[in-house]
Amino acid sequence: MQLAGFHLRNNVFLAPMAGVTDRPFRQLAKRMGAGLAVSEMVTSNALLYATDKTRLRTDHRGETGPVSVQIAGSDPAMMAKAARHNRDGGADIIDINMGCPAKKVCNVAAGSALMRDEALVGRILEAVVAAVPDTPVTLKCRTGWDRDSRNVLRIARIAEEAGIQALTIHGRTRADRYMGEAEYDTIAEVRQHIRMPLIANGDIDSAHKAKAVLAHTGADAVMVGRAAQGHPWIFAEIAHFLATGEELAPPTLEARRRVCHGHVLDIHAFYGDDKGVRIARKHIGWYVQGIPGAHAFRQHMVRLEGRHAQLVAVDRFFRDPSAWLAADAPRDFAEELAA
Repeated sequence: MQLAGFHLRNNVFLAPMAGVTDRPFRQLAKRMGAGLAVSEMVTSNALLYATDKTRLRTDHRGETGPVSVQIAGSDPAMMAKAARHNRDGGADIIDINMGCPAKKVCNVAAGSALMRDEALVGRILEAVVAAVPDTPVTLKCRTGWDRDSRNVLRIARIAEEAGIQALTIHGRTRADRYMGEAEYDTIAEVRQHIRMPLIANGDIDSAHKAKAVLAHTGADAVMVGRAAQGHPWIFAEIAHFLATGEELAPPTLEARRRVCHGHVLDIHAFYGDDKGVRIARKHIGWYVQGIPGAHAFRQHMVRLEGRHAQLVAVDRFFRDPSAWLAADAPRDFAEELAA
């Protein structure tokens, strides 16, 4: 697929998610088949560039390109400066966040709150595009602020006129947050009125759903968010199904173990053991979700400290998940960890 001047392997993308799509997860998603992986949103406030959080979010060393970095803010000049800063730091694509529904973002008139001020949207987009003329700029937004003000078609027209090279629409309003079901009729309507590539996002959790959404909306690509948590092979599943009409066999427990084990190693290498332990916990919890024995395993796993303990726990769980249903599983695990 051609997008923003880049030839991508397919039209199945990883959505930006705060606290999730760090460099280890983006790299994993790409290895698992994602055509593009967008970073966690990066603040446009230059005063925060030196913080550990922003420093890690803008660390792209060794990352497979193209590198897409999402920036967030509400001041056109600051957003322009942020675009240049991230371009100079290795971004191949600058993505603008107008979709985040979080209160701490919307309360400073950023994220999806920007959709209430179409004139400001235009100024931000024009400023960012002008600031990085040799770097493609994309936009991610929602269908509107609430169900009575779905104005994404006007936003899309403003974006195309400003020189935005691709638009991602999450099929919910800001008021919907992540509740209920995403709707795709609005995305289909936008498709009829713009020429730039359109990416559909929201509730895409299977290969069949991805194909149905593409058919219904006429979008050029799909973007997968929460469904990729603990299930990064979803990109290969969707891409294969779209290309062949055939479903891939689900990964075996051993295949899931290898992916989870490798991901935990990458997390610790990136963050160090202290922070790595905390971040790896949530990912491990996602990997085991839905497997019999997972509840008991998570109860004990969250108390483990250190990379070695986490890796031993992951390997033991996937070797025999049902063992965690036994009353003496914690004692047996403690003995194995001490061995």
